[in-house]
Amino acid sequence: MTETPAEATLVLDRPTEKIGRSADGVARAVLLAPFQARFWKELVYLLTVFVLGCVALGYMYVGWGGGLMISITIVGVPILALVLLGGRTWGRIYRALAKDLLGTPVTPPPPFAPAPGLVGFVKGAFTDRTSWRAALFLLAQAVLGVVVGWLLLIAIAMTFFVAISPIPWAVFQPMNVDAQGVEHHSLAQFGDYYIDTWPRALGFAALGIIGCFVLPWVVRAVCWLHRLLTIACLSATTGDRRIIELQQGRQAAVDDSTATLRRLERDLHDGTQARLVTIAMALGRAEDRLSAGGDPRDLIADAHASSKEALTELRELVRGIHPPALELGLGPALETLAARCSVPVELRVHLPQRPNPAIEAIAYFSVAELLTNVVKHANATRAWVSVVPTDAQTVSVTVRDNGIGGVLPPVEGGIAVGSGLSGLAARARTVDGTLSVQSPTGGPTVVTILLPKEGSR
Repeated sequence: MTETPAEATLVLDRPTEKIGRSADGVARAVLLAPFQARFWKELVYLLTVFVLGCVALGYMYVGWGGGLMISITIVGVPILALVLLGGRTWGRIYRALAKDLLGTPVTPPPPFAPAPGLVGFVKGAFTDRTSWRAALFLLAQAVLGVVVGWLLLIAIAMTFFVAISPIPWAVFQPMNVDAQGVEHHSLAQFGDYYIDTWPRALGFAALGIIGCFVLPWVVRAVCWLHRLLTIACLSATTGDRRIIELQQGRQAAVDDSTATLRRLERDLHDGTQARLVTIAMALGRAEDRLSAGGDPRDLIADAHASSKEALTELRELVRGIHPPALELGLGPALETLAARCSVPVELRVHLPQRPNPAIEAIAYFSVAELLTNVVKHANATRAWVSVVPTDAQTVSVTVRDNGIGGVLPPVEGGIAVGSGLSGLAARARTVDGTLSVQSPTGGPTVVTILLPKEGSR
């Protein structure tokens, strides 16, 4: 009997079901908003920036006002420079608040690096864009953090009071007297309308309770404006990030070259140099035996074998600096690498144009280290290596395995500590490349390195 494979059936939800689920989700979000930690964190943030905004206004008034008043003296100009640089400290405070209370990490700008001397310091302060952006931020906080924050905090307090108004109305028995001298047991009045009965008091409280479910969304909107303002004024600009990346890339290149030189020195000292000393001693003993009329052939044979081993070690050292297989191109070099790997590797290389030699070396050593990680840590039975162009300017190097996964993912500015990939990421950044990792628990692990064909741009 022949079995017919079952065809997959596409099941579509009815529109009414989708609308119902969407409505339920909105209702659930509205009802849970006042009780979520996010609302209370944002409320604490608004209260904190309101207080900080008031202090910042005093700082700006006293610092800038006093500095401008005495700027006609020699002391006034450095004081203004210090007041301006103080904006960097304010920026650190607000970035910390945005990260801890709003869940919005903000990349800090590069540190202040003035020229030597007092003149260089003052000039650097007045030309520091980060300080001027922080001063603009503090001025904007005078409106958003202080004025809007004050109005919002008053609205929150009034809404909460209205929601619990039946309690003070019943406990404290407030009395109001109208124009005709009639007393009303009323907590609030609107013209001639008094909240002086239980139905009115409960209806008034219902308005406050409704407001309690609306306010979290108002708070969220105001905090969204704070996020935009913080990112716009206190984060690193594109140019700043570029400078930081170049500095990190330069430092990574220096560290990599230093580590390579130390490794070569250690390998030469512990391996090749020791073998050369052994060869010299064996030849010296052979010379003495020959002078005494003995047979030095065994000593010469030992020296000959040691010289072959020394040559093998030197070739391995040279391969660690620049693999000879790269002279034929990245494809043949990776074929040699894949053939030596103890895990079966399926290789795919398609490069219509040869990349820069530096890019080929980075790609080769990255694949070599990734395959080593596959063998040592992944518990994989197979690996796939792909090197293909993504566009006219970029080459994608991908290493995939069917192992256990669980590699720590990339984080902002690099790779998570302990993942073992930070060195590869730093090496890629030296030429403006990037490294990304996808490694769910249970696998597969996919590491992708994007490299420019012509090196650093």
